[in-house]
Amino acid sequence: MVFQNNVLGGASNSAGTTGYTIDQSIRFNNNDTAYMKRTPSSSGNQRTWTLSMWVKRGELGNYGLFGTRTANTTNFFAVEFNSDDLFVQGYASSSQTLRFETNAHFRDPSAWYHVVLVADTTNANSSDRIKIYVNGERVTSFATATYPTQNYDTHINSSSYENAIGCHNTGSDRVFSGYMTDIVMLDGTAADPSSFGETNSNGIWVPKDVSGLTFGTNGFHIDGRDASDLGDDESGQGNDYTTVNLATHDQVFDTPTNNFCVMNPVSKLSYDSGVTIRGVSGVNLSSISKPSGNTNGFAHGTMGVKSGKWYYELYTTTYPAVEALGLGWIDAENAQTATTSGSGWRDFGINQRHTTSAYSVWQWGYNESTGTGLTEFQASVVVGVATDFDNNTFTLTTNGSAYGSVDFDSTSPTQDLTDGTVWLPKSVLANDAVALVTFNFGQDSTFNGQISAGGNSDANEIGNFKYSVPSGYLALCSKNLGAD
Repeated sequence: MVFQNNVLGGASNSAGTTGYTIDQSIRFNNNDTAYMKRTPSSSGNQRTWTLSMWVKRGELGNYGLFGTRTANTTNFFAVEFNSDDLFVQGYASSSQTLRFETNAHFRDPSAWYHVVLVADTTNANSSDRIKIYVNGERVTSFATATYPTQNYDTHINSSSYENAIGCHNTGSDRVFSGYMTDIVMLDGTAADPSSFGETNSNGIWVPKDVSGLTFGTNGFHIDGRDASDLGDDESGQGNDYTTVNLATHDQVFDTPTNNFCVMNPVSKLSYDSGVTIRGVSGVNLSSISKPSGNTNGFAHGTMGVKSGKWYYELYTTTYPAVEALGLGWIDAENAQTATTSGSGWRDFGINQRHTTSAYSVWQWGYNESTGTGLTEFQASVVVGVATDFDNNTFTLTTNGSAYGSVDFDSTSPTQDLTDGTVWLPKSVLANDAVALVTFNFGQDSTFNGQISAGGNSDANEIGNFKYSVPSGYLALCSKNLGAD
């Protein structure tokens, strides 16, 4: 599936009737074992509570969103994603007390999902003791549905259990991969989704201001607005969460009210004769190749464009003597159909090859323009990619300095970048050794904390880039794309 020029399954740039916007989210990198934890000093209401969170998935797998963090696997509560579905379960003294597994799949890496879990075990109607909502709609179709007994005490809001955000069980198990913001707990209130979101004029479910809600004893509101204290509780209750392996660079600009492009981890494009390549890591902002098995790493973005001026950056994180590095743009339709050795691809950009006579060349499809005299990129270099689709030009910088440009009006044959094609940003890393490149579409100029931030925005004063954005160029995000 290709996610192009839109926002699927979640919120867009359009605010609702309240005009509420969210400026940042918290990145949970499962490779860092990043999560938050808090043990309540006193127990609150374990029978009636509401959890609300806005979530954008990274790697797809079994990853925890919220629950009790304890080494005792016979007593726990967990809300998590399986590879496809949403999963809620609870155990007490080795006995399963509740279990819900949705039939609906939530595996869109381009989308922000609003997940609301409402617990009210005092309810006489068993099917109303646990309610799950996604994007304002109640989930009613389950592969498994086991409701708790009446007046059952969950482990949430209990002083006997450490509550956790972004992991399941011990903290090293099923650590979340993705982004979260506006994480809210209402202790003692069974609320519905309208307390946290609303439908805008375009029919899109979007966030609303939660500051006026009644949070209760162990309630909290965490949105990551303070980069130096990402677990700070903004509810006024003082129920701060302690962060584990989270840093200031894990505050990013990707939010439900301005969704940024990431790399697509579910692309089926293969570079190696039918072998499926999923060369995406780093919370969907890195592309990787390996020296064996899936030797080549291909990645393309989740947002595409047909016209205009667009800018993104790429950092050559680990760049040994790989056979090739290709970067630029690929036809969104072609990205799903090209399957063997690169032949037949419809893409453009630059291609670097490490051979006995290493070279870098401008590229259109499988044709390369040699003799351009371009130097090779090295490791630890920020490559700025500026593409003017209206004027058919492709320009690169390295560490903020001019590198080179190609005008496709002057090539032979000439090329028209505005022929109706939807273009996705892409990279290819091939062969020989582990190689890794990291992208920034404006959400994080530290490239997952690898370098210092830049603080440069685009022509609409959006985003955070390491180096100055060329005049008139924009970041790939829903506000700039006008996705409603």
